Amino acid sequence: MTLPLDEPGPAVTRPIRIGRFNTAGFLTLYQRETKRFLKILGQTVAAPMMTAVLFMAVFAVAIGDRLDSEAGVNYIVFIGPGLVMMAALQNAFANTSTALVVSKVQGNVVDYLTPPLGPLEVMLAMTGGGITRGVVVGVSAAFALALLGSAGWPVNPFLALVFLVLGSAVMALAGILTGIWAEKFDGLSAVTNFVVQPMVFLSGTFYTIERLPAPIDSIAAFNPVFHMIDGYRYGTIGVASFPPLYGIAVLVVLTLILGVVCWWVLRQGYKLKA
Repeated sequence: MTLPLDEPGPAVTRPIRIGRFNTAGFLTLYQRETKRFLKILGQTVAAPMMTAVLFMAVFAVAIGDRLDSEAGVNYIVFIGPGLVMMAALQNAFANTSTALVVSKVQGNVVDYLTPPLGPLEVMLAMTGGGITRGVVVGVSAAFALALLGSAGWPVNPFLALVFLVLGSAVMALAGILTGIWAEKFDGLSAVTNFVVQPMVFLSGTFYTIERLPAPIDSIAAFNPVFHMIDGYRYGTIGVASFPPLYGIAVLVVLTLILGVVCWWVLRQGYKLKA
């Protein structure tokens, strides 16, 4: 029996072609990682912005006229870029690390493993989400601090954005490794409180590296977080302890190294696959 020509035949489902790089899957996961923090802007953006404002208020109001200049500029202007990067780096790290730990605790980490996504797509999508959150928080904090008399429009916006993106990328990749390693929130809190926060606070946020005694000043120069803050400060107010190209080289190399490590760990399924 043949069907009439005017009657539709059965629907034909064509398989989706996936090449070497699953672009559609990558964009979907990136969208998920971005929407995670956009749904709760009060916690993910407004809260760190307010923290930066409170730090600025403490130094500007509580200490007042006793503040000296730092590196030849007003101290309030000097610490502004450091506070911006502090907020951006902490949130870029939190976006990726928290996503993995929450998935482990809730038992749905399989959502990262079952889709047709390779380790490269997963790593790039999660890192992109962390960079996006870091940049959004950094720009928001910079705008809020500018209203309080800190640095206004950057003297080199492109260079400032480069360091903001590179710094967020490094911290997002570090967050992926931490999220894979940590079984519960206790492990994540330990890394955040004893590694991330000390590195951020002791990396030139509130002072120049020249204030440190020898040989601590030389040791601090190997701290990648210092180069993130120092480079962003140069792009914002034109003051830095190291040439910006040196900082960019350090961060690019570190990003590539962490990227390879993250790719390998995800490929092995360490602490992700039962």
